[in-house]
Amino acid sequence: MRNEAAPFQTHLVHNQPPAFAGRHLWADDAALVEAVDRGGASSFAGRLAAYGRLAGDALYRLGFDANRDRPRLRTHDAQGHRIDTVEFHPAYHQLLHTAKEHGVAGLSWHEPQPGAHVARAALSYLHHQAEAGTSCPLTMTHAAVAVLADHPMLSEWARKAAAPVYDPRDVPIADKVGITLGMGMTEKQGGSDVRANATVAEPGADGSYRLVGHKWFFSAPMSDGFLVLAQAPAGLTCLLMPRRLADGNRNAFQLMRLKDKLGDWSNASSEVEFTGAQAWRVGDEGRGVATIIHMVMMTRLDCMLGAAAEMRMALAQALHHARHRRTFGQRLCDHPLMANVLADLALESEAATALALHVAAAVDRAARDPRQALLARVGTALGKYWVCKRAAAFVNEAQECLGGAGYVEESMLPRLYRQAPLNSIWEGSGNIQCLDVLRALQREPAALQALHEELLAGSGLDATFDEAMSRWWSAAPPEPALARVYCERLALLLQGSILLRAGSPFAATFVRSRLGGEHGLAFGTLPLGIDSAAMLARALP
Repeated sequence: MRNEAAPFQTHLVHNQPPAFAGRHLWADDAALVEAVDRGGASSFAGRLAAYGRLAGDALYRLGFDANRDRPRLRTHDAQGHRIDTVEFHPAYHQLLHTAKEHGVAGLSWHEPQPGAHVARAALSYLHHQAEAGTSCPLTMTHAAVAVLADHPMLSEWARKAAAPVYDPRDVPIADKVGITLGMGMTEKQGGSDVRANATVAEPGADGSYRLVGHKWFFSAPMSDGFLVLAQAPAGLTCLLMPRRLADGNRNAFQLMRLKDKLGDWSNASSEVEFTGAQAWRVGDEGRGVATIIHMVMMTRLDCMLGAAAEMRMALAQALHHARHRRTFGQRLCDHPLMANVLADLALESEAATALALHVAAAVDRAARDPRQALLARVGTALGKYWVCKRAAAFVNEAQECLGGAGYVEESMLPRLYRQAPLNSIWEGSGNIQCLDVLRALQREPAALQALHEELLAGSGLDATFDEAMSRWWSAAPPEPALARVYCERLALLLQGSILLRAGSPFAATFVRSRLGGEHGLAFGTLPLGIDSAAMLARALP
């Protein structure tokens, strides 16, 4: 029988790219592989490759489910008892289980050896590409160990946070092998000015404290414990507050609501009221900022890694699409102007990855090398400012490569675009980072000298870089009003120096465009004479 409907069929799918899932995020990323090797972590390559395969396939698919069904706050049970529980899609727990098992939250600590911090940073970078929301509890858990490990009375907390085990049960930590940790610093009246915090910590006879007050942002509220800041008798103090007390009872705090956020949908961020919650002091009274800053430094590194990861995934999505989409008789990526855009994105992505892993390597060596400790201090703030600042514009440009297909939720790019501003805001926005750089360089002459030596290590390899160094470097940090342009230039010089010393095939183009002035204010403004095809082949095989 003749099919009368056949001539009228219109829904014929062609000229569309295949599904992205199934990519190998480690093997496809030459810049990452090389940066890990430079950072002394090549012995972890096999494990990174295994996680890169997972992140580009199974975890990538789970990420869509975890973000589609957002967390729900249940303050009371059916009988009216206060429970303060956040319910997640099962994909969220699977993502955390896999990440914890593979060391995303603890490799640096439970396998301490040269290169471990670099390998952990690479794991975080790979995981963040698949699903960014779960990176929040993973990052805070990892970073909190840097604080707790210095306090023998809290060694059980540090050991279980570092353990490669995820246990979502709401029970005391004595009943768990692995735990997660969160943080509560920000209050309504203070924001970044945490010294204005009003939460009070009253000391008790048993050595613990009782917390009364609130936190405006209280991330990952289902964590087993939280590092918080509160005003003790001697001033602002860092304290560890458990979710469940040793006797199994809930601690005295109440989740007021979950934040309705622009992005980061899979992760729960809350407001909380402390109503006499029990907590234990971490560090000396009055030294809260100095104590928790070790955690903050680690989380700032992960902000930089996260922004670089978002750039990398956005680039991969854009390039994947452009290689399979045909317009006006040829592949989209073969049009000269589109090739310029894609090559420019590839250049920015490699520079971001190289800087983030370079700082991770400095963190790794800090305990053994005072100069590297200074570089880690300054480089974290510089990279947090610049890489995070670039991410939102970068992701939007990648969306434009897909056109309307990059604006609908079936694509990953809307999720990346919503996520992109977060890392520049979280753990101190741009102004905080830039002022932190000025403060470090002004107060610590050795830090200024270490940074200068790091930049000079790239001298003699490119005349344009040398000219930019002589034009931009100043031994006297500027007035605070000029901190942003100063830090931007330092970050670009540092990226150029890293790429030149690494022998990156992108190095000369980066220097020519970012330091030599042959570039506009938008992406896709690289000068003529650039081998775009070679750049794109390196960016994504």
